[in-house]
This record gives sequence, structure tokens and C-alpha cells, in this order.
Amino acid sequence: MVAASLIAGVDEVGRGPLAGPVVTAAVILRPDDPLLGQYRDSKKLSENKRRIMYHHIRRHALAYAVALASVEEIDRLNVLHATMLAMRRCVERLRIEPAKVMVDGNRIPSLHIPAESVIGGDDSVQQIAAASIVAKVIRDRMMRWLALHYPEYGFAAHKGYGTKTHLQALQEHGPCPWHRKSFAPVQRAVRAC
Repeated sequence: MVAASLIAGVDEVGRGPLAGPVVTAAVILRPDDPLLGQYRDSKKLSENKRRIMYHHIRRHALAYAVALASVEEIDRLNVLHATMLAMRRCVERLRIEPAKVMVDGNRIPSLHIPAESVIGGDDSVQQIAAASIVAKVIRDRMMRWLALHYPEYGFAAHKGYGTKTHLQALQEHGPCPWHRKSFAPVQRAVRAC
């Protein structure tokens, strides 16, 4: 099913952290979604507001899909190429084919559907903002799960970003399997072990 009005918004979360996957999401919103106009860049919403909107999107979107770029893919391809791969995967997983894909940022993945990049799209395009919310909630959940298995790194608090606490834990414990070995701070921790 393809309709001219069907736009999929695509965004990612997690390109910058030292650990964990990149999570991408694609969302096609209903034209009558009561929250249209209220979606924002996930980083500008409280955790509670993100969670409420995430559940609304899951129940009411015409379609949504999530895909990951694994730590292994990030290390093998580099984070940009791994992110583009994950974006393509999530668009291909949509149960409805959109007429157009709008991607946050200045790059677009290789797709068979017309696509456009939008710098600041998670603030200006509702579908991209919705994708930002979905990706952020999923990745944060994953990082809290990792924190249960690797409590020494504090993943629940910093979500894998290179905070002072995280860097200290890397120095003390070395990297775990979820750390991106191609990232310089992780490489330094490997050499120090």
C-alpha cells in the first residue's frame, strides 16, 4: 500500500556513546493523530513525556519500525555507515511503504523510496520527532538492561556516553563486550589493560 500522503520520519539515537548499539526508528503518523504538533526532539522531552508519547505512537501510528546497528557493525563499518544501514533496515521493516522518507540530519541511507534529509528535522517534522522518541525510549531501555548485567559501568545513568564516571569505570575495569572498540577512549582503555 502506497499513498502520496504517507511520509515516514526516520531518526537515530546513540551515534556518540562509547557503548551500546545505535537505534533507529521509522514512523508513519496518522493524519488525524491528536498529538500532531506536540512531538519534539526526544532530547527536549522529559523521560516521562517521552514514555507517554512512545506508547501513544505504538498504539496509534499507521506504522513504525525499529532497527539496530550492533557494536560489531559500528566497529567494522564505522558509526556513520552502520547508522545508515540501520536506517535502511527500519524503513524496509515498515508494514506500509511510504511515498517519501524524511531523515533527520544531512545524510540519507540508500533506499528505493524517494528520501530527503532535514537538518534539525526532529524539531521541524512531526514524523521525524516521533521516530526520535521511539528510538530514544528503546535505546534507553536497552542501556538500563545492560546496566543490570554490567553494573560497574553505570550505563543506566549515562546511557553509554563518555562521561567522567564512565571513563573512570573504563580505566578501572576495561571494556565490556558492549563497548565500541573502534572509539578512541575505549581503545585507550584496552591498551591500558
